[in-house]
Amino acid sequence: MDRKIIYNPDSQESLNDRKIFGGDSDGMINFTRMKYQWALNLWDTMEANTWFPKEVQMTGDAKDYKFLTAPEKRMYDLVLSQLIFMDSLQTNNLMDNINPYITAPEVNACLSRQAYEEANHSKSYAVMVESISDNTDEIYDMWKNDAKLREKNTFIADTYKNLTGDDNGDITDEKILLAMFANQILEGLYFYAGFAAMYALGKSGKMLGSSQMIRFIQRDEVTHLLLFQNMINSTRKERPELFTPELEQKVRAMFRKAVDLEASWGAYITQGQILGFTDAIIRQYIEHLADKRLEAVGYAPEYNVKHPIPWVDGYSSFNDQRTNFFEGNVVNYSKGSIDFDDF
Repeated sequence: MDRKIIYNPDSQESLNDRKIFGGDSDGMINFTRMKYQWALNLWDTMEANTWFPKEVQMTGDAKDYKFLTAPEKRMYDLVLSQLIFMDSLQTNNLMDNINPYITAPEVNACLSRQAYEEANHSKSYAVMVESISDNTDEIYDMWKNDAKLREKNTFIADTYKNLTGDDNGDITDEKILLAMFANQILEGLYFYAGFAAMYALGKSGKMLGSSQMIRFIQRDEVTHLLLFQNMINSTRKERPELFTPELEQKVRAMFRKAVDLEASWGAYITQGQILGFTDAIIRQYIEHLADKRLEAVGYAPEYNVKHPIPWVDGYSSFNDQRTNFFEGNVVNYSKGSIDFDDF
C-alpha cells in the first residue's frame, strides 16, 4: 500500500466512495462535506476539551511528594516515566506511521488534533516532573534504565514498527487494520494501570494536582480511543472481507499479550504495597477493560470479568460533576462530558 496523495486534484472519488484507508481522496479537509459524521462530532469534542497544563495547580504536590512513602514515590516516578514515553512515541507514531495511510480527510484532521494533544500531554508531564523533582533527568531517563519499563516500551515500539514501519516497506491492508487495533490497545489499556495508580494517591489525599492532571489527560485519551474504535468500525462496514476469523485470532492474541504486559506492569509498580491494589485486582481491572474494548469493535469479550475497582471511574470522570473533584473549584464541565451515543 502506498501513502496517500496529499495534492490530488484529479481525484474522481465521490463522498460516498471515501474510505478510511485505501481510498483516492483529493486531500481537502472540508468540514461542510464529510462522510463520517462521527469524525466531526469527535473534532468538536476534542476542540471543546482544550486545556493547558499550567492551569493545574501543582504547589501542593511539591510538598506532598517529599512525604510520600518509598513505595509511593517509586510508583509515582515509574508511572510518570512510562507516560512520558508513551505520549512521546504516540505523537510521532500518529504522524509518521498512521496518518500517511488514512485517506479520509476528516479523519486526518482528528489524527492531527490527537497528535497535538499527545504533545500537550508531554508538556503536562514536564510540569509534573518540574514541580516534584530537582533532577528532572532522573525521571526522564528512567524509561531507558529500568529493565521492566524498557521491556514494556520495547514491545510497544516494536509492535508499531512491525505493523507500519518495517524495513521492507511491505504495508498491507491487514497491517494497517492491525495498526488501528494496536492504537486502540495503546489508548485503551497501556495507560490504565498508571492512571489508576495516580488516582490511588489522590484517593488517599496525596498528589491531588497530579491526579487532576491525569484526569485531563485521560479525558483526551477517551477521545483518542473513540477515534480508533470508530475507524475500525467504519472499516468493518466498508471492507467486511478483511474481518476474517484469522484476523480475529490475531486481534485476540494482541489483546491477551497486552493484558499480560499491563497487568505485569501494574504489579511491578505497586509491589503489593499500595492500598487498594493487589496483583489479582490489577489483572482483573485490565481484563475488564480489554473486554470493553473488544465489545466496542464488534468482538465478544475474552475474559468476562467484573470491574474490581469501580471507584477509579469516579475519580477519572468529568461527567455529572459540577466542581473540581479534588479542589472544589468551579469548572466548566460543558467541556468535560462525552456522550458515546454521538459517535
